[in-house]
Amino acid sequence: MLALLFKNFIRSKGTKIGLVFLLVIGFISLLIGQQFQQKQQNNITEAAVYQKEHIARNAAFHKDEIGLLLYYIKFSLVNKTLPINSLAIGQRDVNPSIQSVTIRGLEAQKYDAELHNPNNLLSGNIDFSFVMIYLFPLLIIAFSYNLVSEEKESGTWKIVATQTENTFLYILKLFYIRILSLILLLTIVLFAAVLFLEIPFDTSLLTFYGLGILYILFWFAISFFIVSLQKNSNFNAVILLTIWLFIIIILPAIINTYVVNKYPIPEALELTVKQRNAYHEKWDMDKKITMDKFYHHYPQFKKYPLPEGEFNWLWYYAMQQAGDDDSAKQSQELENKLQQRNHESQLIAQFIPTLHTQIQLNEIAKSDLGNQLLFLKETKLFHEKMRLYFYPKIFDNTEVAKENWSKFKVETFNDPTQINFTKAFLPLVLFNLVLICFGWRNFRKQTM
Repeated sequence: MLALLFKNFIRSKGTKIGLVFLLVIGFISLLIGQQFQQKQQNNITEAAVYQKEHIARNAAFHKDEIGLLLYYIKFSLVNKTLPINSLAIGQRDVNPSIQSVTIRGLEAQKYDAELHNPNNLLSGNIDFSFVMIYLFPLLIIAFSYNLVSEEKESGTWKIVATQTENTFLYILKLFYIRILSLILLLTIVLFAAVLFLEIPFDTSLLTFYGLGILYILFWFAISFFIVSLQKNSNFNAVILLTIWLFIIIILPAIINTYVVNKYPIPEALELTVKQRNAYHEKWDMDKKITMDKFYHHYPQFKKYPLPEGEFNWLWYYAMQQAGDDDSAKQSQELENKLQQRNHESQLIAQFIPTLHTQIQLNEIAKSDLGNQLLFLKETKLFHEKMRLYFYPKIFDNTEVAKENWSKFKVETFNDPTQINFTKAFLPLVLFNLVLICFGWRNFRKQTM
C-alpha cells in the first residue's frame, strides 16, 4: 500500500515541478551563501594586508612622533564568520564583521559600517534559511491541503473507506510520504552545502538540520489539523495560506513594531555627535579640567604631569578619552536598549514557531543581534587594550623605531555562546504535539 501511494504521489506533474523548483531554489541559495562567504573571506584577507601596509607606511612617514603616528594608525578586530553562516546570513549583511579603530575616541568609530547598495539591502539575501522559512511551507501546503477533501469531492473516498481497514492509518501514510519527501529534499540540500560550502559536520550543523526537520513537521502538523476539520479543498487552501501569511509576514511585522516602540533607542549618529561635541568643546576649556577627568579615569597615569605649551599629546588623548567618558551614559543606554530588544524578541518568539526558528537558525550561525552586541563589547575591550598599551609610549615620547610594528596583526573574536538545545527544540516540539493531538481528536470524532 505504501509503495503504491508513493508512486501515485510522485507521478503527479505538480509534485515533480514543486520538488524540482524548491531543489533549484535551494541550490541557488547555496550559491548566494557561497558568494557571501567568499566576500567575507576576501574582506578579512584584505584587512590583514591593509593593516600591515598601513602601519608600515605610516611608521615610515611619521617616524619622529609616536603620538602623531597613532593618530592615524588603525587596528582591526574580526568577528569570526563560521561556514554555516552561509546558510543563515542574518544580520551579517548589514552589521560589519570587521572593526578597524584608532586609539582615539571609540564612540565616533564603533558604529562605522560598510557601504552597501540600499536596493540590495531592501531586497535582502535569499539564503537557505529564507528558503526553508518561507518557501518550504508553501510546498507543504500545496501537497497536503486536499489530501482527504479531493477524494471526497471526486467520490472515491467511499471506495478507500471500504477497502481500507483503518482510514486514519491511511491518512497518516499519505502524510508520511509527503513528510519523507520534504525531509529528503532538506537532507540533499544540506548535504550539498557540506560539500559545496565546506561546512563542518558538527553540532551546529546537526542542530540546524534538527530545527529544519521540526519546522517541516510543524507545517505538516498545521496541515494535518486543518485537514482533520473535514472541510472542502477551497476552504483548506484559503485557511492554510492565510495562516502562512499571518505567522510568517504579518505577525513578525507587528511584533517588530511593538518591540521598536517599547524600547526606543538613541540613534548611533546621535551618540557619535555627542562624543564629538564633548571632545571638541575641550579645546576651549581649561586644560586642568580635562586632565583631572583623565587622571580620575586612569589613576596610573598621574605620574605624567601636563607639560607646558599650547599643545601636547597627553592633553590631546585626554580630550579623546573625555569625549568617550562624557557620552558613556548614552552609549550604555543604547547597549541596554538593544539587549532589551533582543531579549524581548526571543521571549515572544517562543510562542511563534516561524519567528523562533528564524532566530534560532541565526543564533546557530552566529549572525544574530546577540552576536553583534558581543562583538561590540569585544571591540570596546580591544580598543581599551590598545589604548593602555600605547598611552605610556606616547606620554614617554618613545621613539617610533623602537616599536616592533610588524607584531600588530588582525585579531579575531570568537563568539563563546553555546547552543541551548532545550531552548532551540522545545517550542517546536510542543507546538507539533498540540496540533497533532487536536488533529487526531478531530479525526477520531469523525470516525465515531
